[in-house]
Amino acid sequence: MKRKNLQYYIAAAVSLLTFAIYLPALQNEFVSADDDGYVFENPHIRSFNAIFIKWAFFNFFTSNWHPLTWLSHALDYAIWGLNPLGHHLTSIILHAANTFVVALLSIRVINIWEKVETKESPSASSDGRTMFITGAVTALLFGLHPFHVESVAWVSERKDVLCAFFFLLSITNYLKYVQVRGDETGKGQSPSIFLNKYALFTVGSFILALMSKPMAVSLPFVLLILDWFPFKRIVSFKTLRMAFVEKLPLIALSLVCSVLTVFAQRAGGAMKFTEVIPLSDRLAVASQSLIAYLWKMVAPVNLMLLYPYPRAINVFSLQYMVPIALIAGITAGCIFFARRQKVWLSTWGYYVITMLPVLGIVQVGSQSMADRYTYLPSLGPFFVIGLAVAACAGRINTFTRWRSFFKVLGSILVLLVTIAMTYLTHEQIGTWENDISLWSNIIQKEPSKVTIAYYGRGKSFAGIGQFDKAIADYDRAILLEPFHPDVYFHRGLAFAKKGEFDRAVADYNAAIALTEHGAKNFVSTDLLHLNRALAFLELGQAENAYPDLKRACDLGNGYACKALTYIVNKQR
Repeated sequence: MKRKNLQYYIAAAVSLLTFAIYLPALQNEFVSADDDGYVFENPHIRSFNAIFIKWAFFNFFTSNWHPLTWLSHALDYAIWGLNPLGHHLTSIILHAANTFVVALLSIRVINIWEKVETKESPSASSDGRTMFITGAVTALLFGLHPFHVESVAWVSERKDVLCAFFFLLSITNYLKYVQVRGDETGKGQSPSIFLNKYALFTVGSFILALMSKPMAVSLPFVLLILDWFPFKRIVSFKTLRMAFVEKLPLIALSLVCSVLTVFAQRAGGAMKFTEVIPLSDRLAVASQSLIAYLWKMVAPVNLMLLYPYPRAINVFSLQYMVPIALIAGITAGCIFFARRQKVWLSTWGYYVITMLPVLGIVQVGSQSMADRYTYLPSLGPFFVIGLAVAACAGRINTFTRWRSFFKVLGSILVLLVTIAMTYLTHEQIGTWENDISLWSNIIQKEPSKVTIAYYGRGKSFAGIGQFDKAIADYDRAILLEPFHPDVYFHRGLAFAKKGEFDRAVADYNAAIALTEHGAKNFVSTDLLHLNRALAFLELGQAENAYPDLKRACDLGNGYACKALTYIVNKQR
């Protein structure tokens, strides 16, 4: 088997395995966590025309600017409608494709590394064992690790897998560009960046990545890291300056996308936490998250949708000082060994740089970390693990005795890890089966910190007619945080469905009072007054219902206006 073809066989095998393991996700439903705004309650994606395209490119819907993601969802809707199977299938295909590219990319990075080290192509006697093992292990970890389930099994996170696809394609094209530049320079030709097709493909893929998710803004700096090692294009201040100038178009695109993202997040109110959380606290939590992500890559347990932001932060406690010390120690160690082995600093730099946009230094949302944020950054640690496995395999081949034993033992360990990851990934896919399983997973792991989980599960129970269970969850949510009008409103709806209209009125009263005192409410004011009016009517208190109907009618509620007219005419 030719070495050139072997890389494709390896990539295809791991990609197909990944696809097969994610097939159970096809049975999953949409979930209320963002899938409503992105897909099943989003009217914008239901018409694939000029109006929709204009909206996709010039609107900050859901506090984001990612037009290519909207185009992807609209295309899915055009093909599948609101059948979740088709939407999940697209995400699975993209993840399998990403796994394929990861395998090829890992192999080619090792190949270039070998060529740069030897100043020539690997000798014919070399069978490329290191690069093939590294590529296979890195791709297996990327494709099968349960940490990536959130990005694949959550339809709203289509932006993750889509962005990663073009991000990886951009790096792949850059590798080819570096090789062509080196060949042209070696032949004494004067290479031109702007006439090189691979350079143009790099920029084009990067633009598509940015249009899928702004997390791709780190790409120019990732390419600079690769220029330093393994490509060794940066060996002096002069070559650093040349490499930086070469990346200026990409850096400019990153800046433009960053500005658009800030505007989008501010427009949706997603950055309010930045205004109330001190920078020192955000840096402490970011440090803790950076280490926690690494730990979960090694021991992927207790994964969940929402990791609540700490309520009390003491920067000088061991909880935060230990991660800060670990980060400093890892960085210092990588720098110390950089003269002899640059791969550690290069991969650590990749991990940190790609994590920076989502570490919460500029805090967006109420979470401290999220599994989906590791989709691209995890490549750095996974690549190191792949190198370690390849090194162990190479070491085994030097043994004269016990070689067969260690080969069998090593194969068994790899198989066991693969089976364990497959099992955990399958279980994690099941967590995303529906709303109830998703919110129950959070409640099981954080029973007293994530109020929204009880609220979300309560709405899910109400949606299937289990109002007693819904009320129990709303009770728990109110006990944890008693100042959310939405929870009182939905508990009121549940009481009304049970015929307990007096208790429904009490909850509507609480929701209206909290709203009037400035509490944020996602339920419109006209609906609050309309539902209280309907409850009053059920209790035979038309005189109390009249002011609410008038208020709802004044706010533009057509149903309230009709009911008001009916009551007035009836009184006449």
